[in-house]
Amino acid sequence: MSSRLRESLLFAWALLATAAVLVLAVWASHKQQTGFDKPAGKRNLIFMVSDGMGPASLSLTRSFRQHTEGLEYGDTLTLDKHFWGTSRTRSNSSLVTDSAAGATAFSCARKSYNGAIATLPGYKPCGTVLEAAKKSGYTTGLVVTTDITDATPACFASHVSDRSQQDEIALQEIGQGPLDRVVDLILGGGRCHFLPNTTDGGCREDDIDVIELAQKEYGWNYIGDRAAFDDFWEGKKKVPLPMLGLFAPTDIPFELDRRTMNDQYPSLSEMAKTALRALEKATEKSDKGFFLMIEGSRIDHAGHENDPSAQVREVLEYDKTFQAVLDFLDGSKTEGVLVATSDHETGGLAVARQINADYPQYLWYPQVLANATASSEHLARRLWKHMAASPDDSVKELKKYVNEELVIPGLGISDATDEELDNIVLSPALAQPAFAEMISVRAQIGWSTHGHSAVDVNIYSSGGPGTEALRGNVENTDVGVFLREYLDVDVDAVTKELNEKMVIESVSREAEMGEVDHWESHQALEQRRMRESV
Repeated sequence: MSSRLRESLLFAWALLATAAVLVLAVWASHKQQTGFDKPAGKRNLIFMVSDGMGPASLSLTRSFRQHTEGLEYGDTLTLDKHFWGTSRTRSNSSLVTDSAAGATAFSCARKSYNGAIATLPGYKPCGTVLEAAKKSGYTTGLVVTTDITDATPACFASHVSDRSQQDEIALQEIGQGPLDRVVDLILGGGRCHFLPNTTDGGCREDDIDVIELAQKEYGWNYIGDRAAFDDFWEGKKKVPLPMLGLFAPTDIPFELDRRTMNDQYPSLSEMAKTALRALEKATEKSDKGFFLMIEGSRIDHAGHENDPSAQVREVLEYDKTFQAVLDFLDGSKTEGVLVATSDHETGGLAVARQINADYPQYLWYPQVLANATASSEHLARRLWKHMAASPDDSVKELKKYVNEELVIPGLGISDATDEELDNIVLSPALAQPAFAEMISVRAQIGWSTHGHSAVDVNIYSSGGPGTEALRGNVENTDVGVFLREYLDVDVDAVTKELNEKMVIESVSREAEMGEVDHWESHQALEQRRMRESV
């Protein structure tokens, strides 16, 4: 064989080998990006949402826990050990998303406008992964600590043009919609949206008793308090599905407050464990598993209220719930994956704050947060109740009450200034942010907004088939793509069916453009209810 022929053959072989390597690399990359490697048989998927939790929330909570529990600096949260990647959060209408558009990105894997509940621009419904899972034979569940009609859970089981349509969302969640019932288990708050306006505790605009309708027309079992929940807690009794559990008129209290009211409200981890057991039991003889969405809802509210004491307890409870899901997966005989992320960051949290001209100080004080025994929200409600019961109190008497009954025992602050107390008693409607500011200043924690920010948020996972698609920095819609591909369900078919069966009317142009401040509306409603109740 001539030298030239040998060189030509070697060149051809090298060329073919290079081409083969490139093809394999492209295939492997495509497989990773599309989540192609999914289990062939029965599977469970748990999707967790830490509403409003940004990267700074983890730094804040990690250091707080290390301080309060006397841990070394290398002792981290469970979430830290399962960090997977980051997610970009912008919506279709704004660089700063709200929870509705954020959750629509997860449920539909599509970008939409702020305020949209599983609805696209032009008011066209988009099928959700939960709906597609139900149609495919999976058992489904929603567990939250806010109203079950709030944006995140609503985006998985209802379709309206704006998140403020909570009365309609409640009806669709129980099954009064184009797809009939798609949820098998609901645990959370928001009972008032299921009760008629003629009933004590009802906040609907109509006289429909949705709880009664759910039981009579759609076969739901219903529990409405901690005592009823305890019948099923820790596997005491089998949970009959479908089960609707509404444990608070609106939101379940912040964990900081709930722990002193444990006889009234279950925690996020307790509800999650109960849901996991119930769904596993319900699917033990099925060839399909379950899809469960769990939301640490009130991390977001603590951010809106700029209350770091409330937020660290919410994140710790979420971290505890994350560990509970991992434990469940480890003990389950069925293949399962946990993926968790946030819809956005809330509050523009900074674990630092310059409070005087002495710069730099490079410190913050976690003990200030540890001293608090109640949230700023809870203390504000106590103040309103006291003022309603004692309308003739002088400013001096009211300042004494605020300092001795609220600030010192509730915030753990013994050096409140006259100016701080005046801010509270002279503007009681703004007591909540005033209480939160007292904590933040002393802890040297900073906030840039009472709204959301555009910062990228973290993704966490147990790992498993297809989860490599969420490595690195991805769009929030990529999380939604993973959910549907892991379950191997046809969301597009659900979208087609929805568009054939329903027409969504626009609430307002302002809603589409994201110009409605939903948090302000929520807060105003909460304050009105509180005042009416006292």
